[in-house]
Formats: sequence, C-alpha cells, structure tokens
Amino acid sequence: MNNELLYHIALTMVPNIGPVQAKMLVNRLGSARAVFTAPLETLQKIENIGQTKAAAIRSFRNFESVEKEMAFIQRYGIQPILYTDKAYPQRLLNCYDSPLLLYYKGTADLNNPKVVAIVGTRINTAYGRFATEKLITDLARLDVLVISGLAHGIDAIAHRSALKNRLPTVGVLAHGLDQVYPEDHAELAHEMIACGGGLLTEFRSRTDPDRYQFPSRNRLVAGMSDATIVIETGVKGGSMITAELANGYNRDVFALPGKITDPASAGCNHLISSNKACLISSAANLLETMNWGAGSGPARKTQREIFIELTPHEQILIDLLRGREDVHIDEINLKSGLSNSSVAAAILNMELQNVIFAKPGKRYALI
Repeated sequence: MNNELLYHIALTMVPNIGPVQAKMLVNRLGSARAVFTAPLETLQKIENIGQTKAAAIRSFRNFESVEKEMAFIQRYGIQPILYTDKAYPQRLLNCYDSPLLLYYKGTADLNNPKVVAIVGTRINTAYGRFATEKLITDLARLDVLVISGLAHGIDAIAHRSALKNRLPTVGVLAHGLDQVYPEDHAELAHEMIACGGGLLTEFRSRTDPDRYQFPSRNRLVAGMSDATIVIETGVKGGSMITAELANGYNRDVFALPGKITDPASAGCNHLISSNKACLISSAANLLETMNWGAGSGPARKTQREIFIELTPHEQILIDLLRGREDVHIDEINLKSGLSNSSVAAAILNMELQNVIFAKPGKRYALI
C-alpha cells in the first residue's frame, strides 16, 4: 500500500495531469506504479495523453517531495484515501472530476447515509445566522453529516451549530493539512476533529490557499453531499459556484429566500427564480424533497399480481433495490455496472410497468 500510495502522490504532482486523466491512467494500466513504469510509447497511445504528457510522466523525478509528504502523513496521523478505497466519499465517484487522492484528518464517516452541505456568504446577517442555526437544530435528529468550507460567515456558523447539536461536521479545505485558513478558525478546526468530525482536502502539505484553488474545493463540497443549501450569497461568489457545481452533479440544491432589496440574498433569490434551487424555509422542505421523513411514497403491494419478464439490465436494478426502502440514483449508477443511459432506460421501462416508483430526492424503490 505504501508503495502504491507513493506513486499516487507522485501522479498528482506530474504537470498537466489532472484528476480525470490520472484516474484514467490508473484504470487503464492497473496501478499508479504501472503508470510510471509503462513505456513511453504505451503512454502516448492512451487517449488524451499524447507526447507531451507522456514525456512529463516518464521524466518525473521529484520523489524526494513525495517521500516528504508520506513522512508528513505518518507523523501527523493523516489518512490518505485513494479513489479506490471504501473510505473514499462514494458520492464523489459519480463526479467525473473527482480527485485521485484525498487527505483526511478526522473520524466522521464520509459516506454517512445523509450528507448536507451548507454554504453562504462570509459577511452574514442576523437572518442568515438564525436560519442556519435553526435548520441544523431541526436536522439534529436525523444524524446528518454537515459539510462546509470552514470560511468566515455561514460556513463557520454551520460548523459551530453542528458541534452544538452533536452532529459530525467536516471542513473541506483549499490548502494542505499543515495549516488552517483562516488562521482564527484553528480552534474551531481542532474542536471539529475532536468531536467526531474532521478536515478534508485534495491538496498536499505546504500548499497555501490560493484563490484558484477554492473552486476545486467547492466541487468537493458539492459532490460529496446529497443536498447543498445556500443560506445567503450575492449573485457572484463561491457559494454560487458551489450551487452551480451541485446542479451539474445532479445534486439537490436549496436556497433560503430573502428580501428582494437585500444584496445578501440576491444570489439565493436568483437561484430560486431561475429554478436552480428549491426554496427552503425550514427543515421540513428539505425532509420532504429528500424523502428523509417517514411514510412518504405510495403503499407497497405485498404480492405482485402480474409477473413481468425483465431484461438483464432491469434484473440488475431489481437486485439492487430488493430488500431496501429506497436507493439514490447515484448509488444505482455506481453499483449496477451499467452506463447511465442504460440505467435511465431500464428505470423508465420499469416505471411504466409499475415495477418501481420514483421518490423525491432522486430515489427509487420497488412497488
């Protein structure tokens, strides 16, 4: 594992090789080590690699920095999570640009059954603080995992409210785990780790926060959550980027409405009016849309009156749904082994035949 970890870290350091190509290379060649030992001609023939990137891989020699990173991981108890590990946030696997490798300090389950991201402005109003604290208090009984970016304003309020309600909360960072940014949140970060939460990043140690890295951080916040809730934001900014990313990942997005004259709510109002977010005024809106309440959905039949002949693809989905209350579309796509289009076609056909039904929050269940 240490040998393979070394080469995974090295692959993230090769110039012009992003997470999409890094995962493709590992999948194609079987391991990260094989990527660095493959002949130049083999690398050049791989889709979207070509001569320049293949040469960059073959000429990589900075293993001294890789070994320093591995020493840092061991010294400070950092958990490296490869994209093939069970501990890797499985929701992220459905995002094409998910990282090859994550660095984690904490104990929260990143695959908690219910994960909510709460984001917003760094300069919140009293209304935004109240709404955030009330929402998290009402969600406490569901044992959700609260994700945010450890920034000033709504992010910090969300983290502190989660701690107050004894919910695990994870801060996703735009820098390495050798520091905390902003610095005045160091105590908050330590408390999050100590109380069953954690800190997560795709960036190595000695990586300082840079404005170009925050959108990358935001994609993790959006991709590893079931729902993204925007509390207060202007029409531009990181929260709007996170909401757009969540929509692109086919995640549910919610926004807190505000006065049309309030700049702090302009972004939220825009998301709602453009149908990019559902209006949220209380936890009940979230519970209904995500089907996290009790007793939703049509009554199930105890015996099927007509036996329907299923296709092989449909049978795979039936096997995934059998014995479970419902399953999210992302999990179906991930575990079925089928293409997204094949899954969509099978689901549509079975809905028409009254074999399965759709629940709110992109979840499906057997009738």
